[in-house]
Amino acid sequence: MKLIVLENEEQVANKAAQIISEQIKNKPNSVLGLATGSTPINTYKKLIQMYQEEQISFKDVISFNLDEYKDIDKNNKQSYYYFMNEQLFNFIDINKNNCYIPNASFYDNPKAYDELIKKANGIDLQLLGLGVNGHIGFNEPDSSFDSLTQIVNLTNSTIKANSRFFDSIDQVPTQAISMGLQSIMNAKKILLLATGVNKSEAIYHLIQGQITKKWPCTILQKHNDVTIIIDKNAASKLINLKAN
Repeated sequence: MKLIVLENEEQVANKAAQIISEQIKNKPNSVLGLATGSTPINTYKKLIQMYQEEQISFKDVISFNLDEYKDIDKNNKQSYYYFMNEQLFNFIDINKNNCYIPNASFYDNPKAYDELIKKANGIDLQLLGLGVNGHIGFNEPDSSFDSLTQIVNLTNSTIKANSRFFDSIDQVPTQAISMGLQSIMNAKKILLLATGVNKSEAIYHLIQGQITKKWPCTILQKHNDVTIIIDKNAASKLINLKAN
């Protein structure tokens, strides 16, 4: 597990974009696992800039998104389909036929999403954010470490946290379809980003805590190629910090 602590959100985004761009340059047909939420937005902006400056091309890249709200129309501005188009896909040369999101077609058989990933020879680099309660994807506390893609119930804390994107908390979906913890662990490389003091407790458990289902992110301690990039605020609860 490699830890990189930087000054601020912008530096975190720039470093993350650099790692993703190197992955694409080394393997133009890379399979990327992508995340949504506020954390990766600046990273996506930097990747768009790199594309516009002709530093990288996404034309052969395949992408799989971590999750999507259940029973939300893809054209709803809060859907992750809409998010990915507005924050990244519409501004790069990726073939949208190679962009997969776990949508309604997977409700009856969520694990078919894992089969699709397997057919693509697995995810080369999985980008992750981190929930205040330690969730990755929508794998909430007490999720099984062996879980594959599944329909999940969102906790009250996640619904509350995500309500900032909706007009009211009542509009936040209560379920989602999400890659499971084992699905995430199957990625060859993992890149996790976190910024802000509100993520500091989850970061403490991820890096210095015990592996426990109460903090789903702690399963990443078992992965052999994880890079964690955080700002100083997110690192504020770490003890005797020794970062790269």
